[in-house]
Amino acid sequence: MTNVYGYARVSSTDQHEDRQMRALLSYEVAEQNIYLDKQSGKDFDRPQYQKLLYQLRKGDLLYVMSIDRLGRNYEEIQQQWRILTKDIGIDVCVIDMPLLDTRYGKDLLGTFIADLVLQILSFTAQNERENIKKRQAQGIAAAKAKGVKFGRPPIPLPKEFRSIVSQWENKEMHISDVLALCHMSEATFYRKLKECRDSIN
Repeated sequence: MTNVYGYARVSSTDQHEDRQMRALLSYEVAEQNIYLDKQSGKDFDRPQYQKLLYQLRKGDLLYVMSIDRLGRNYEEIQQQWRILTKDIGIDVCVIDMPLLDTRYGKDLLGTFIADLVLQILSFTAQNERENIKKRQAQGIAAAKAKGVKFGRPPIPLPKEFRSIVSQWENKEMHISDVLALCHMSEATFYRKLKECRDSIN
């Protein structure tokens, strides 16, 4: 019996998988047979993809919206494609690229064309990932040049910080009370204390 599965992926938790889900459901993939990961496609160490691999059996059919939803690493896409189609023995249908449907064209020419298309698309997927990373780095550099600060804003010191430190040094106050008054962790307190002492010296 052929079981039909779907795989979807978005790069982060704030991205939406609606378009992929609608496409998979339109191909009559049961919702419980759709596996969704919300993380980068840089490798295949993804929880839902690994669960899917465990479920797949020879003769099953897997739908994926596009090759970059499967992954964005050229060599790993090639390797996973071989695992899926050769080692496990399932058919894969890439919805956005009808030439990548292993149910058809199983002769030598069909296999050659599919392999060629797969190589081109997986190269494009990785190239796009590298371009995205490059654009992000350029954007961050440009923002930093304009004075935009990244990361958590610095914790302001309470006005009475020196007085609190003095009481703590004179053993008039326990460290837990100091941290509560300053609204900071112990590591942050010691770092701020060092910064204050360094500014004086």
